[in-house]
Amino acid sequence: MSSSALDPAALPLWHAALLALPALATGLAALACGPSRGADAAWRTVRGAAGLALAAAMASLAAVLLGGGGSGFGLRGDAAGGIVLVLVAFVGLAIARYSAPYLDGQPGLERYARWLAATLAAVALVVVTDHLLVLAFAWTAASVSLHRLLIFFDHRPAAVLAAHKKRIAGRVADVCMLGAVALLYLAFGTAHIGELVGRAAEAPGLPASAQLAMVLVASAALLKCAQLPFHGWLIQVMEAPTPVSALLHAGVVNLGGFVLIRLAPLLAESLAAQALLVAVGTFTAVVAALVMTTRISIKVALAWSTCAQMGFMLMQIGLGACEMALLHLVAHSLYKAHAFLGAGGAVRATTLARMAPSEGAPGAGRILAGLALGATAVALAALAWSPWLHPTPTLATLAAIVVLALVPLGRPMAAGALARTGLGALALALAWFGLHAALAGRLVAAGEPAAPLWAIAALGFAVLFALQCAVQAAPRGALARRLYPWFYGGLFLDERVSRAAFRLWPPPAPAAPPAAAAMHAIPVTVQAPHVPHVAQTAPSLGAR
Repeated sequence: MSSSALDPAALPLWHAALLALPALATGLAALACGPSRGADAAWRTVRGAAGLALAAAMASLAAVLLGGGGSGFGLRGDAAGGIVLVLVAFVGLAIARYSAPYLDGQPGLERYARWLAATLAAVALVVVTDHLLVLAFAWTAASVSLHRLLIFFDHRPAAVLAAHKKRIAGRVADVCMLGAVALLYLAFGTAHIGELVGRAAEAPGLPASAQLAMVLVASAALLKCAQLPFHGWLIQVMEAPTPVSALLHAGVVNLGGFVLIRLAPLLAESLAAQALLVAVGTFTAVVAALVMTTRISIKVALAWSTCAQMGFMLMQIGLGACEMALLHLVAHSLYKAHAFLGAGGAVRATTLARMAPSEGAPGAGRILAGLALGATAVALAALAWSPWLHPTPTLATLAAIVVLALVPLGRPMAAGALARTGLGALALALAWFGLHAALAGRLVAAGEPAAPLWAIAALGFAVLFALQCAVQAAPRGALARRLYPWFYGGLFLDERVSRAAFRLWPPPAPAAPPAAAAMHAIPVTVQAPHVPHVAQTAPSLGAR
């Protein structure tokens, strides 16, 4: 469990200043955004703070990559934190620039700008702190600040209801995290992450209290990453402004994965926590991927995609593949930020795709061709990077999942197009293995779990692939018709959890609508989603 990355040198003062600047700049911007300043001044302040944060984050990451970094002044500068800090600052700047024209003319823009800056500050603090208690409070602050953005349209019942569901999940996760901090402090006598990891490495094994603490940390991550069955709020927060959805899906929801990566050496010593992450993450990834194929709304499909991607990321962490989980976190954040901020273009592209002639159901030959193409690309990439990789069952399992992901590229096409597709598949596989090899030496090696947890992931994705193939081969067959109502309803897990949660903590009433809207308000009755009769109106489970 020990590694040079666990015991960095003392952090220079100038590097500590660079690490602190993103949280400090955006935090001061939040304090400066008051109603008396006006919307234009608030936007200029937030954009300037986000730009300064990005410059400082890039300088800090460059220092780490050049051999610097370390811990000190309550901060930690390393490769994982540097990469995520640049990501947070970049996405924050993009969202700040997008929000101003998007919300132009809406009341309360100063309030929106304040809570946007506060959310960015809290997320940046989670990334750079070396103190577990500060991390826990900053994680809570990020959730609370985001809540204020989610209810920006606080007169919309759906927005208030979804935000309240997120609040319930968040507060339970906060209790889990604070309990974990207390247990780890009692076990090792410190709350500094570097010292925790170092003392745990010197011990023959984690004590029972620390084992329980890591289960609590894993539980907090599962709750805040919207894993089944506590996923409903992530799907239903679409009443928030689109840039808020981008901030949530591209930044805040990923924090659970980063916290687990930060504590990976401790997690590697807790088989119960690893098994929990692998089991729940695999289940969520498989179910959410199937549910996503039943959805027509672009934003709802993107939300289910986030749920599935978070499950896959947490599964990777549970398997000890933290470097791949970090790459997944970065790629997913950039993709989702672009997808939400460009949702209009996605709607147009999807509409055009649905108007195009159907290619027909894929046959066994097409599926086998895709498998052969994916397997060849992955095998060649693995051979090219073999001197820098250490073969493990986890790596083999994840590589097999990449093969399955490349299967759709094997559709019938002209020889020239097939060659281009094959080269594209090879490039993707080379990048996947290459980035894995590049990051493996810069992150703390968590190692393989003590039990063959990779078998859970392999079985889950084999079932997913088999179901997708069966449904795509017969989209109107008996299996598709039987499965569609269940997956359209998300196995109806959210309804059961919501009823139980609302009995303990009822949701608040929405605010009165703005005066201008109230003059033209039409009463609306909110009903449970109707599942259409499958035989008449159900789209194919594998239509997307």
